[in-house]
Amino acid sequence: MKRNFAHKITSALSAVIVLLFAAALFTKCASTMTPTGGPKDTIPPVIVLMNPNNFTTEIDTLHPPKIYIEFDEYVQIKDQQKELFTSPAMKKKPSVVRRGRGIVVTIKDTLKPNTTYAINFGSSILDNNEGNPLHAMRYVFSTGKEIDSMYMSGYTADSYKADSVGKSFIFFFPADSVEKPEEWDSTMFKYKPAVIARAEKNGIFIAQNLKPIDYRVYAFEDTNGNMEYEPSVDQIGFLDSVCNPSRMPGFMIWFDSLRHYPSAEAQTYFRMFMDRRFMRQTLSAQERPARHKAMLYFGAQNPEIVKLEFDSIPSERVIYDPQTVGKDTVALWFDMPAEELPDTIKGNITYFKHDSINNLVETTDKLRLAWVYTESKAEKEEREKQEKEREKAEKAGMPYEEPKPKNPFKVTMDNSGELNKDKHINLTFDYPLTRFDTANIVLRKMLNGDTTTVDYHFVQDTLNRRKYELRADWEALANYELMIPAGTFQNTAQEQNDTITNKYTGSDPAKYTILKVKVHSTNIQAKYILQLTNAQGKTQKEIRNVVPGDYTFEYVTPGEVMVRVVEDLNGNGKWDTGDMVLMRQPERTEIYTNEKSEQLIATKANWEFEVDVDMDVLFAPITMQSLNKMLDDKEDERLKKVAEDMAKKRAEEANKKNNNNQSMGLGGMGGGLGGALGGMGGGLGGSTGAGGLRSNTMGGNMR
Repeated sequence: MKRNFAHKITSALSAVIVLLFAAALFTKCASTMTPTGGPKDTIPPVIVLMNPNNFTTEIDTLHPPKIYIEFDEYVQIKDQQKELFTSPAMKKKPSVVRRGRGIVVTIKDTLKPNTTYAINFGSSILDNNEGNPLHAMRYVFSTGKEIDSMYMSGYTADSYKADSVGKSFIFFFPADSVEKPEEWDSTMFKYKPAVIARAEKNGIFIAQNLKPIDYRVYAFEDTNGNMEYEPSVDQIGFLDSVCNPSRMPGFMIWFDSLRHYPSAEAQTYFRMFMDRRFMRQTLSAQERPARHKAMLYFGAQNPEIVKLEFDSIPSERVIYDPQTVGKDTVALWFDMPAEELPDTIKGNITYFKHDSINNLVETTDKLRLAWVYTESKAEKEEREKQEKEREKAEKAGMPYEEPKPKNPFKVTMDNSGELNKDKHINLTFDYPLTRFDTANIVLRKMLNGDTTTVDYHFVQDTLNRRKYELRADWEALANYELMIPAGTFQNTAQEQNDTITNKYTGSDPAKYTILKVKVHSTNIQAKYILQLTNAQGKTQKEIRNVVPGDYTFEYVTPGEVMVRVVEDLNGNGKWDTGDMVLMRQPERTEIYTNEKSEQLIATKANWEFEVDVDMDVLFAPITMQSLNKMLDDKEDERLKKVAEDMAKKRAEEANKKNNNNQSMGLGGMGGGLGGALGGMGGGLGGSTGAGGLRSNTMGGNMR
């Protein structure tokens, strides 16, 4: 039963320290000499002394003392720049150097008065011999008379993948010290946080040393490791309303004995997303990778182009071809004979560009697109081969006939394989086509001794104008022959194809799985997107504009799959990201979970599976209870996978030893396997599956 507890500051924080390092305190060996035998040391260093003591108050703001932390063995410092951070942030990071069996921390900044500081070492302190890291080490002190002692927890997750985002930073801003956002939220750009926390690899964070006040809270994925939020680089998440730790429900904290860091139940949930609003518009780069192709790269999506002109090429011979959804990467194709294209193409582009104060102004930039022919390795080898053959023929007094040049026209397509209603024939050309004469293309079907001509049609990709799909009503187990005559295609480089003849086979349905999804919802106006993904979350198939009813995924490759659902609020057939400034959360995505709390569906060949997805349940309002049940289920699945992988590895090793007739080694391996699985079973038995050391319930208003 979860309760709120009120404790004295010293006893509460001491309990946390004991919690974090419980495993080390109770199992560390007395000797710290280099081991000469026996089991490998896996225990991190143990703190034996801190001077000044942890949680010291009334530290001098102008001349803070040096901090000495001693361990029971010699240590090393690793990845200090990446792992160490302070809360609140200091202008200059403290320096950390080794001294004897300890470390000396020197604070280089003038400190704020009446402020609780925490130096978070992350995993930067390791023992000297085996490199075992001491996770979650913190040193806390105050320049005032008290230590802020409240706690808050949360979970940071990728809003689209519905998976954890580890090592993200969480910023806490006292609500009365920042502007209350009405229509626009600029908190992350104008203010410095009062408290900083960091999520562990599982996306869980435990924020400590908070005050019993209202906070505005933001989380971001620090991609560049600079502890600064960078729009379009870092994912971000935010809470819609203020949070006061004294009014939050209690939560459990425990030490994850498998991953060796503290974990907790989550009180809050951050749905992280990439906010591209603040990308500055500019022509960031230009290049000409091929004679008939140039590339323009813009700093932000949807550039507004006013004019594009070249000195030596008529505008009607330039094909403007965006390569991305946001049109920030553009290919230019020159529809001219090679001999008419200069080595350097000069021109101008007029577009709207951000100036120094972030206003979009019409700007003209010069274009200089140079191309130099560079002989490839294959071309060099072919040239040298021909030169040797010519010399050989001349020495023998024989005429030498030049080989026919290789056709430069290129198209990428499968020249064989299976076809079905979800898998057609894809063709991707190196250059856009200027002529596409399909009248002479022939597709034949051979089945039961009969040969018939099959109707087909081409569909051009909406994002890639060089990509096409040849579609037909493919019949199971039939054989197909596709014949494309020479000269059917011509591209912007004035190149034409040679004759192409390929053979294919209609898929055998017995080799695949059918997955039927029955969608339930009381909101008949709502629309969703059903996505079938692999075990890693990569989308394999998709059905859009989903409303209550029955849907079928056919020709599913056997194996583990998941059903991801996007709540398509605006019905545009795609997932929409959020906007921090406009305070708009991203559209929700959820993974279907069955009655056994399993997300992975193990499919088999020639089987038909059915799942019922209740959208009212799947997209029910998120509560602390539902959030932690989801996290518990995820952890149980992870631990089951770890146990399975461990058992498989041990079995393989045991089998290898058995094959080598090492019977004694096999017996030892069997014992090790039993012990490992026994310990793993204990971990799976817990309500969260975290294994081992749980603390008492911690209330949000611990003080």
